[in-house]
Amino acid sequence: MVFAASFITLMGAAGFRSAASVLQVPLHDEFGWSRGSVALAVSINVLLYGFIGPFAAAWQRRFGLRRVTVWALVLMAAGAFGTTQMTHLWQLYLLWGVVVGAGSGCMATVFAATVAARWFVAQRGLVTGVLTAASASGQLIFVPILTRLADGPGWRWVGLAVGLGSLGVVPVVVLFLRNSPADKGLLPYGGSPAAVIHEAKGNPIAAALEAFDVARRSSTFWWLFASFAVCGLSTTGLIQTHFISAAHDHGMTGATAGGYLAFIGGFDVIGTIASGWLTDRWDPRKLLLVYYAFRGLSLFVLDCPSSSLASRVCSRLEEE
Repeated sequence: MVFAASFITLMGAAGFRSAASVLQVPLHDEFGWSRGSVALAVSINVLLYGFIGPFAAAWQRRFGLRRVTVWALVLMAAGAFGTTQMTHLWQLYLLWGVVVGAGSGCMATVFAATVAARWFVAQRGLVTGVLTAASASGQLIFVPILTRLADGPGWRWVGLAVGLGSLGVVPVVVLFLRNSPADKGLLPYGGSPAAVIHEAKGNPIAAALEAFDVARRSSTFWWLFASFAVCGLSTTGLIQTHFISAAHDHGMTGATAGGYLAFIGGFDVIGTIASGWLTDRWDPRKLLLVYYAFRGLSLFVLDCPSSSLASRVCSRLEEE
């Protein structure tokens, strides 16, 4: 039950975050805001999404996973509802950049890691993979819906849908999510009493800074930091943010572009779950090496004008 509630929460949060890419063209058409201006709000959102992660983990240890998640969902809903009434660019920065970014940051990858670490010992890699796949599932489900809302009733319905969706997840969290197995008199799945994690005391901000001070002395931490930064730049910073508006420049409708973006999310689900299963059986370092090699090679192939694959892809996009 906790796993299912966590999956639904992560899926909703990821789907809501993807709404920013849907809003670029409608906001430009109505207010004349440039893509760079709208993208700055997305940048603020993504920076907070990553920056708040360590502090969110500390807050979850201090105040409880369920309480922090409920407040994060309410914060996202408030930002989304406020977006429907905005008329100035600074309001987009405040609402979608700061408010929604802060709320979604509390449900970033750290949420999946916290649930997996507290509730599972056996099959932890698979559980982490499936929970991480919830983000791609949100993209798969919500992007086509949000693009059709933006193209049909109007972009304000996107903010309304995100706000209602965030509030709709709150009862799931309250009813089914628990802070730790100890709350129900249980042990972690496949674990022993020694595996039980108790809530931390003291200042959560100081705890997060202390954890970073320990991690920064490890070269493994910095290698992972750099590799995931490149991953986030290419996926979240470029493709997810600008794909729909770039496709619009080639004459593609928002619904069609959203469908292609959701198509990427579908394969993301398959790969993430498979990666979690493989992590329980193989060295994660070797797996990462293979993943990044395929990622880089695919981008090289698509960037080559003479490539038959690239030509077929471009022809297909032009037909659409």
